Amino acid sequence: MTRRNTCFDRKRLLIGTYCIAPYARDEAHVRDMKECGIDYLCAAPADPVLLDNCAKYGIGVFANGILPGWWGGDGDNAGKYENSAPLSKIRDAAAAFADHPAIWGIDAGDEPSAVDFPHYGKTLALAEELFPGKFIYLNLYPNYASVAENTGAQTRSQLGVPTYSDYIDAYMEHVKNDYLCLDNYEFAAGIGRFYPNLKVAADACLREDRDFWMVIQVNSSKPDVWLSKDQLRHQAFTCMAYGAVALNWACWTAGWFHNEVLDGTGAKTEQYEKLKAVNGEIRALEPLYMAYRNTGTVFLGAKEAADEAVLESGTPVVGTYSNAAFLDVRAGDGCVFALGDMKARENRGSGAGLFFADVTDTEFPEKTEGTRSFTFRLAPGYRPILAGDAEISEADGVYTAVCPAYAGVMLAAEKA
Repeated sequence: MTRRNTCFDRKRLLIGTYCIAPYARDEAHVRDMKECGIDYLCAAPADPVLLDNCAKYGIGVFANGILPGWWGGDGDNAGKYENSAPLSKIRDAAAAFADHPAIWGIDAGDEPSAVDFPHYGKTLALAEELFPGKFIYLNLYPNYASVAENTGAQTRSQLGVPTYSDYIDAYMEHVKNDYLCLDNYEFAAGIGRFYPNLKVAADACLREDRDFWMVIQVNSSKPDVWLSKDQLRHQAFTCMAYGAVALNWACWTAGWFHNEVLDGTGAKTEQYEKLKAVNGEIRALEPLYMAYRNTGTVFLGAKEAADEAVLESGTPVVGTYSNAAFLDVRAGDGCVFALGDMKARENRGSGAGLFFADVTDTEFPEKTEGTRSFTFRLAPGYRPILAGDAEISEADGVYTAVCPAYAGVMLAAEKA
């Protein structure tokens, strides 16, 4: 699929965040956001002060309040979107639109029911025509939203269809854009929900050749819990192993849950430095990672070393893996990785790639100790290229890579 032209560079791995309260829209706060590694904002209004400051620091805004707002909520709204936002309102919004360099996109809503996908298909198609160059942003439910009780008539369900796979399939059928975006808050719903959600979404993106965007959490569902740096790493790198090209952290200021990046006075919490560090690690992986495109994902490691969430994820667990360039790839003893198989994007890479996300220990101990490792051989004529915090050695044609726990590592094999 040809990616739609936008006013920002979709060849980059984009890092975003949700929610920015009025007290965080001044220049100093926006500069801090840029220094934390944020590229774009969601759930943000077209506030002139915010937009000017974002333009100054190169941060894009997917602005709400331009198109009619919509949220699926608990399912009571299912089937009501067309009446709330007829196409005439989309045309009226475009006629009244005042553009700004910081407006990268237009927010079209959040977590709609599948019952509303037919009208969303018409809405997004019209909005893309009326707002040229702007990304029309729509985020979907996670797989732990409620489901219909096996009847087509029941519309109180959030999803509006019997299964989550049906929900994603309905989106692909009715909404003909070039991406899929959804949220999943792993440390609220559980890792056992996270992995299957990534598989369903990534598989759909592969089938339809769409970009995969994920909304994940830097905050916590419990007021007495602060997510660790390793928990942030686990979310980001696992999403990348499934091919995500945009990661959106919830939340910068209060939106939902607790313990955001900024507190209610605008002061940085402990999450700021954690997020800045993880975003820096993501950014270091970006050039090599974005030269390749995910073609599928497995868990690499011995089944006896994998936890229940891995074994029940729906993603295959394999002891060895090979592709055109990497041969006999194996996890070290006791190690498990989410392994993304990658192929070169046109004019951006060559050969083949692999992305490794360490998922060995998801108990997330207070103090992380130890390292993880994997080994591989290369097909004749290839040399390895590394991005990420890992050390590689070679002996008798076998390469060994050693990385810290919870690391993300990108490897490419290019012609020597």
